[in-house]
Amino acid sequence: MKKIILERLTLRNFKGFREFILSTNGGNVDAFGDNGTGKTTIFDAFTWLLFGKDSANRSEQLFEIKELDSFGNVLRHKLEHEVEADLLVNGRRRTFRRIYSEKWTKKRGSATDSFEGHTTDYYIDGVPAKKSEYDSEVDSLIKEDLFRLLTSPGFFNEQLKKEERRKVLLEICGDITDAEVIHSNPKLSRLPAILGDRDVENHRRTVAAKCKDINKEIGELPIRISEAQRSQPDISGLDEELLLEDIDDLRSRIKTKNEELIRIQNGSESSVKEMRIREIESELLTIQSRLQSNVLDKVAIKRDEVNRLQSEFDSIRRKIDDNQHRIRQNERTIESRNQEAERLKAKWNEVNAQEFEHHHDENCPACGQALPTEQIQEAHVKAMSSFNLGKAHRLEQISAEGKAAKDEVRHFEHDNARLMDEIERISSQSTNLQERLVNAEAELSALRSGLQDPKSDPEYQRLLEEKDAVRSELAQLNDSLKYEVSRVQQEIRELQAHLDTLEVEKAKFAQVRKTEERIAELEQQERELAAEYERLQEELFLTEEFTRSKVALLDSKINSKFKYARFRLFEDQLNGGVKEVCDTLYNGVPYDGGLNNAARINVGLDIINTLSEHYGFSAPIFIDNAEAVTQLIDTDAQVIRLIVSESDKKLRVETKNSSMQEAI
Repeated sequence: MKKIILERLTLRNFKGFREFILSTNGGNVDAFGDNGTGKTTIFDAFTWLLFGKDSANRSEQLFEIKELDSFGNVLRHKLEHEVEADLLVNGRRRTFRRIYSEKWTKKRGSATDSFEGHTTDYYIDGVPAKKSEYDSEVDSLIKEDLFRLLTSPGFFNEQLKKEERRKVLLEICGDITDAEVIHSNPKLSRLPAILGDRDVENHRRTVAAKCKDINKEIGELPIRISEAQRSQPDISGLDEELLLEDIDDLRSRIKTKNEELIRIQNGSESSVKEMRIREIESELLTIQSRLQSNVLDKVAIKRDEVNRLQSEFDSIRRKIDDNQHRIRQNERTIESRNQEAERLKAKWNEVNAQEFEHHHDENCPACGQALPTEQIQEAHVKAMSSFNLGKAHRLEQISAEGKAAKDEVRHFEHDNARLMDEIERISSQSTNLQERLVNAEAELSALRSGLQDPKSDPEYQRLLEEKDAVRSELAQLNDSLKYEVSRVQQEIRELQAHLDTLEVEKAKFAQVRKTEERIAELEQQERELAAEYERLQEELFLTEEFTRSKVALLDSKINSKFKYARFRLFEDQLNGGVKEVCDTLYNGVPYDGGLNNAARINVGLDIINTLSEHYGFSAPIFIDNAEAVTQLIDTDAQVIRLIVSESDKKLRVETKNSSMQEAI
């Protein structure tokens, strides 16, 4: 793993700092200061040095490097604004320096200099460099996007879009193929035939759009039926029987034509071809299942084995981490108790060295005459006895406290020995499990690569060609039927027009019947649309069931990589659908939904730990508002905490060995 440690950071004339030197001694650092004292400036300076941007990812054109007055004007011109850092890169010292300067020139005939813009100079290990060389050297150390991911606990959750967060998680854990998801859920067996060449998401959007259109059309049909009903003429007072004899012939002819129309519309040849298409699709699915089913079964078994080994490996690693954490806690306690024992030993020697001193007045305080010698001697003996008794009591109490401290030291040393034995015992198990896990993952990849494309099968290809041919024939047949339907309908309209001419009075009855036929057509259309809507809803359900199945397979795989952070990649909608998201959770609480600052920072550190392990890279972590956290989780990276402290009106820095410095 590549590890970068910030040893020294020097700021000169940078955002209000005339000169400030941050020395870390290669360890962790705490920076204390009230609001506005320059804590965030430390992080801004570091990111600007490397990438020319501040910690909020703004370029130097969008944030001010120079010191400004209360009106936003530059206080001093012609200064060099400089940041320099000494870094340890895997133990090798590297120095980077960036200087931002104003460019002033005196034009001919002018008594004063004029401002012409800015220049930036770059130095690598003390040697001047071009911008391209400087950027290339920094890029060879660490990519900018990776640097921001690994140095700020809030960057992943607060700066990355959900699509970018999902991409990072899937890059770490690997995605799951559609074929695996479908094979994992028997309810999805019909989905491949429904999808055809489309993927699940495109098909879902297509079906949702069709459902919206059909639903709109169904909503309009009752209005159209109601309008048809209102348009019926009033036929009260008319006697239809007097007109029947004259119009029977025309009605008979119209009836014959209507029957002909129904026969054309219900043509059996189209049904035969549609049935053949369904048969071909069934045969195609059978061939695909025959070619891939056995391999998918093996993939599922091997995937379960990989998940089980991963879970066992993670459990052992967590146990080792827990034991190591307890050992470090015990060592701190041992050191503290040893120091206490030494302090008590020094105190015992100090008390033991004390000698009795007593001065008694030899004259009577009442009359001033000299006291008897026996009375003076008695007072002296009594005082000495009291002194010796008190001294013995204090020595006994100090000895008891020292013994208790030593007993605690022996207890924690014994506990550490036991924990070390347990670590040695389970470390071999961890190594064995890791080897088995690597082998199982390699076998799973080999199985997945062995899935056969059904299109390479000659019979499958022949059926695809036959399906296209039958579809073409069906389209031609439908075009022919449309012409015949149009012809018969035209004949019906002509007969109806002739009938209306013969019976002006009867025309109202004919209009009533025609309206009723129209209502029947609309009602039939409504039933057909409802049936189509139900079919599409079933397809939509299958796509959503696919998403839910994929969620179940992905959740455990992704969350096993993190110790505290959990991720919700999909969200159930009120309409029953599923929406792609990427929400970070801690103990079930969303990162942006009420999680406190301490949990946000520790969750961010947990994510950084996993990303560092995955990318093989460790960089200094800057934690802003670190006063919100009483206990940070363990991390192998260098940590620079920025802590709000109202009492510190100037920036105060403490390194791990408690050395301090103030901003100038």
